[in-house]
Amino acid sequence: MDLIPVIPPFLAVLNTTAALLVITGYVFIRKGNRSVHRACMVSALLVSTIFMVFYLYYHAKIGNIPFAGTGIVRPIYFSVLATHVILAAFLFPMALVTAGFAIRSKITRHRRIARWTLPIWLYVSVTGVVIYFMAFHMYPGA
Repeated sequence: MDLIPVIPPFLAVLNTTAALLVITGYVFIRKGNRSVHRACMVSALLVSTIFMVFYLYYHAKIGNIPFAGTGIVRPIYFSVLATHVILAAFLFPMALVTAGFAIRSKITRHRRIARWTLPIWLYVSVTGVVIYFMAFHMYPGA
């Protein structure tokens, strides 16, 4: 079985799952439930790691896929893509540092960086799904 065709929708599911886990984790920490918050965030890290493995595998096999949209949608797509890629590059070390502070019980530092990590993680996850729909469903290539 060729996995390549199923990887893009799988990546979208992983991005959606990561976003839902991050939101759920945030809700639980606001309610003071650290154990469920921790479980959600560890799960979000795991899902994001699985995403990265499949993302890198897919692009190692396929390479770059040109965007087929034309007109005004092109600069919109590439603006979303550029911000997504730049913030994703920052997100990886930020998430590790944020988790590291929590693991070492440096809660003040954890909260300080988590205030930045959370919205970036959500943006990267949500825009990943938007990019998938734009590239594979709204403007699929030939």
